[in-house]
Amino acid sequence: MLSATALEGLPEIAAGDDLAALIAPASGGLHEGDVVVVAHKVVSKSEGRVRSLAGVVPGARALGLAAEHGKDARAVQVVLDESREVIRAAHGVLICVTRHGFVCANAGVDASNAAEPDTVIMLPEDPDRSARGLRERLTALTGISPAVLITDSFGRAWRHGQCDVAIGCAGLEPLEDWRGRIDASGRELRATWIAIADELAGAADLARSKDGRQPAVLVRGAGAHVSADHGPGAAALIRPRKEDLFR
Repeated sequence: MLSATALEGLPEIAAGDDLAALIAPASGGLHEGDVVVVAHKVVSKSEGRVRSLAGVVPGARALGLAAEHGKDARAVQVVLDESREVIRAAHGVLICVTRHGFVCANAGVDASNAAEPDTVIMLPEDPDRSARGLRERLTALTGISPAVLITDSFGRAWRHGQCDVAIGCAGLEPLEDWRGRIDASGRELRATWIAIADELAGAADLARSKDGRQPAVLVRGAGAHVSADHGPGAAALIRPRKEDLFR
């Protein structure tokens, strides 16, 4: 049985806060095989990945995009600073490739859940490294080595709505490859490659309230996918450009 429980009692997070020291007691006691799923916003806040727009000077490209799409030019400049490439700009949204290689709206830059007005929150500089660090700190505090996922909400091509996906991963095999196996009818599976990390991220998101300050979720029942080592991280989920049929 798979269960997902939102952890209560976590305070507003600020730069330098020890997330593991807050999550460990809120969990009620970690078990081997647990997966701790953390929304990137609190990871970014703890790492100081928050930027005041008051100090941002937009360049010519930011000014042009802002005028064309009705956006704050300072926020657009932050998006450009966090992007490797802008793939498309339409309907007030910039679809970007982040420095990490994620394809998402506005390079993950977002003002929601920012503690101060006129500020935006950026993705962690290296989400896989953040996940590894959080896992190591939880292990040091509790003696248990849970898997750790760091998540963000991404839109999907051709479908309405957003789903949480893993942008950082440690201690979990993010993909389970069934290609080459035989299905129940004896046919060879040729395309079945299960995004375990993303599916757990989505399941965890269902357990928390978007407006209830529940950034951490404890998932149990996925121990078969938890590994002793940190594993390849969420970077393994990024499709290489040469295999991308949609760009």
